[in-house]
Amino acid sequence: MSETPVTIATEYTGGLRTRATHLKSGETIITDAPLDNQGKGEAFSPTDLLAASLGSCMLTIMGISAREHGFDIDGTRVNITKIMGTNPRRVQEVIIDFTFPHRQYTPKQQKLIALAADTCPVARSLHPDLKQTIRLNF
Repeated sequence: MSETPVTIATEYTGGLRTRATHLKSGETIITDAPLDNQGKGEAFSPTDLLAASLGSCMLTIMGISAREHGFDIDGTRVNITKIMGTNPRRVQEVIIDFTFPHRQYTPKQQKLIALAADTCPVARSLHPDLKQTIRLNF
């Protein structure tokens, strides 16, 4: 049985900051605790990355579906709003607003895009108590 290789190495660098390195590419991400949780808020917080991961995953799966069906979503943008809850402190809701490029998508293409959002692995990995509000603006 072979061991799965490590994907990300993360180091605590002090001052409520971390540096995560994607081992295959060498790319790094710095996190900082938010202002409302003793940090400086000078970088993505870990919960910001959770929300960003959800939006990026949905865009990626939408892009795969579009490519497989002969159209594209190039230029699509997403605005993400993360809402924190208390007791316990956690992400309570992520609102994801997609704005698609100025082109007409057929009803079938719109359905494929919506289905792709629902099948994103990050979305399926999150606890069902986390509300995911998805808005598709065609």
